[in-house]
Amino acid sequence: MTLRQKEIKIRVSDAEYLALQRRNTKARLAEWMRVVCLDEKEASRFKAPPCDPALLRQLASIGNNLNQIARATNSDNWKAVDRIKVISALSSIEQAIQDLKDSYS
Repeated sequence: MTLRQKEIKIRVSDAEYLALQRRNTKARLAEWMRVVCLDEKEASRFKAPPCDPALLRQLASIGNNLNQIARATNSDNWKAVDRIKVISALSSIEQAIQDLKDSYS
């Protein structure tokens, strides 16, 4: 990654600013200007690598389980059996993550 220490300030009119914003295809104007003005390639650090759809489904399922656990832990109705269920669910999530790591390593 390039360390950027220099800053360039330019003044533009309202019309020029709007024209730049209309042409901008990036999240930030500075990113777009670097690509256009310096012929930089797209920054690969912002692109997610290709991923197996089955893996994404598994990760989404794990995320859903974590959300259910979070919802349960934030409720006022905490019983011993609920704690056991949460620990069991977390254990199964941990195992699922390990299985995914093993199958995609």
